[in-house]
Amino acid sequence: MDIFSAAVMLFLIMDPLGNLPIFASILRHIDPKKRRRVLIRELLFALAIMLLFLYAGEAILNFLNLRSESVSIAGGIILFLIAIKMIFPQPGGVVGLAAGEEPFIVPMAIPLMAGPSILAALILLAHTDSSRMTDWTIALVSAWGLSSIILMFYKVFTRLLGEKGLTAVERLMGMVLVMISVQMFLDGISNYMNSVAQ
Repeated sequence: MDIFSAAVMLFLIMDPLGNLPIFASILRHIDPKKRRRVLIRELLFALAIMLLFLYAGEAILNFLNLRSESVSIAGGIILFLIAIKMIFPQPGGVVGLAAGEEPFIVPMAIPLMAGPSILAALILLAHTDSSRMTDWTIALVSAWGLSSIILMFYKVFTRLLGEKGLTAVERLMGMVLVMISVQMFLDGISNYMNSVAQ
């Protein structure tokens, strides 16, 4: 996988357009003067967490005694479930955050930006080829940067695309993620079968 492909995959998993309505609903109840500061803080928290998992991914696998095939299969399953929710969204918003309460790490940084699927994908990237950490870092920062720009200007994108436009884009991204998740799952199964056969 090259840098561009990795960046596109990570961007799709972050799903900034799908998160726009949720971010908007959270920020709507916060003092307008504090919104930008809160959003920047949460985005930086998310980046720090994702970088941690990217660079500590190999150590996490070794500590838990997990094989890369396990991460690939598990990541594919998690990604598939998230993609299905994107295609067939459930009613209801963010739970566990009272109106007017300022978010801190949860739910904006985790799990909306740095969710289980993106963390699993980062661990898998690091484990697949640990000699290309610079490439994976560039891909991650690029995907995060583009996602951050979209979320920073959430009012503009919401106004341009409209509610139906956002729904259509999210479902399209969900379809792409379904294919990526199935490929991750099949790669994990294939690699496991090959290792057993040897």
